[in-house]
Amino acid sequence: MGWSGAGIGFFRVSVVSAGDKGITPAVLAEIENALEHHELIKISIRMSDRNARDAAIAELTGSIGAVLVSRVGNIAAIYRPRKKTPGLILPKAG
Repeated sequence: MGWSGAGIGFFRVSVVSAGDKGITPAVLAEIENALEHHELIKISIRMSDRNARDAAIAELTGSIGAVLVSRVGNIAAIYRPRKKTPGLILPKAG
């Protein structure tokens, strides 16, 4: 079994929350800012429909070049290295 990265995400604070409206431009800007500072963040997406929540996470990670590390319920841990000075390098899955 390979390293999933879920353990390291467990200790991060949920930095950004999105409500039923999903990923709005204001939420997206906050996510971008949080990723640039922390690289690995948790996002709470409070959407009652699981399929809509999964689609929002997939659209988000694809649009900003992030990777979904883990998801438990409505909490998703995502990772994207800093643009200038990456500080946290996750191992490649394999």
